[in-house]
Amino acid sequence: MEGILALEDGTILRGRGFGAVGWVAAEMCFNTSMTGYQEILTDPSYRGQVVALTCPEIGNTGINPEDEESDKPQVAGLLVRRLTRRSSHWRQRETLDIYLQRHKIPALEGVDTRALTRKLRTEGAMKGVLATNGMSAEEAIAQAKAWPGLGAKDYVAEVTCKKSYEWDPEGTDFPSRLGDEKRKMPPVRHRVAAIDCGMKRNILRLLRAEGLQPVVFPAQAKAEEILAAKVDGVFLSNGPGDPAVPTYVHQTVRDLVGKKPIFGICLGHQMLAHALGGKTFKLKFGHRGGNQPVKDLATGKVTITSQNHGYAVDADSLPKGKVEVTHLNLNDGTCEGIRLVSGEAFSVQYHPEAAPGPHDAAYFFQQFAARLDADAKRA
Repeated sequence: MEGILALEDGTILRGRGFGAVGWVAAEMCFNTSMTGYQEILTDPSYRGQVVALTCPEIGNTGINPEDEESDKPQVAGLLVRRLTRRSSHWRQRETLDIYLQRHKIPALEGVDTRALTRKLRTEGAMKGVLATNGMSAEEAIAQAKAWPGLGAKDYVAEVTCKKSYEWDPEGTDFPSRLGDEKRKMPPVRHRVAAIDCGMKRNILRLLRAEGLQPVVFPAQAKAEEILAAKVDGVFLSNGPGDPAVPTYVHQTVRDLVGKKPIFGICLGHQMLAHALGGKTFKLKFGHRGGNQPVKDLATGKVTITSQNHGYAVDADSLPKGKVEVTHLNLNDGTCEGIRLVSGEAFSVQYHPEAAPGPHDAAYFFQQFAARLDADAKRA
């Protein structure tokens, strides 16, 4: 079946539809990772977005439950250059086409995703419509223009868990995702509250791998509820949408600062910045992929990081003398990390847990665990 991608500026790209028959209006974005399409599809940070994958061939390893980062695909739609309809991998359970059909996600193949990426990089993020149901180009353009954008909706509320729970994998070992080997679970040293704004499963794995027992809370949880669980620290997760919208998370984090050590990543980094009095702004086209260079200002060390965000913290808005910038993106100079000068909280804009992506930054989980160990010794 034929399908179209219509951008708000009137651009029309045509291709062949797969996945579900239908249409969706969303923000258009891209990801430059060479592997990990299943993890990308199931990353809650992509809620409300159609993702174009620049890797030219997608679907060759199929779909398997072990590589999902949430319970279902979170993207609004998918664009690929070429779909492999006969996948081949010993772990696969179904093809990408059938998986998207089952979850009612429309997709398009035959699109020049690299040309689309160049356009978005040049002109900025755009609203668009992906349609595989015979919608006319004129109607698709009109629907794209009418879509209100990411800032008009609280996407965190859509992807957060419904109630709190303690996470622990079954059995005595689990995939580390830092390699193919299984890692024996260490004894639990600390309980950590994880505020779920759209958390990826690999975050939970890596927290547990450091001896930290995650107690997961919905994004709407109040500080009193979190502290009543007798946790030793607080983790702020990644998530979707405009970071200025979920003000209830800002308030909860504000109420927790100084009471427990805090570590945030991606949206959690932006939540911490808002809680401390900072602001965020929308990037021209975002940072999405597994090859973003980030410099640690304290050591001068550069790491290659996995990123997925369309907003950034305004470094100039942070309270002087109270909050300092710790990391910078070497591509555009934007803020990639902050810390309270007092040492009570820190965060990074990227994904130390990767999945997919490089593992250069996984040491942040060790740093968080070490901080909790130090606090326990002083107590």
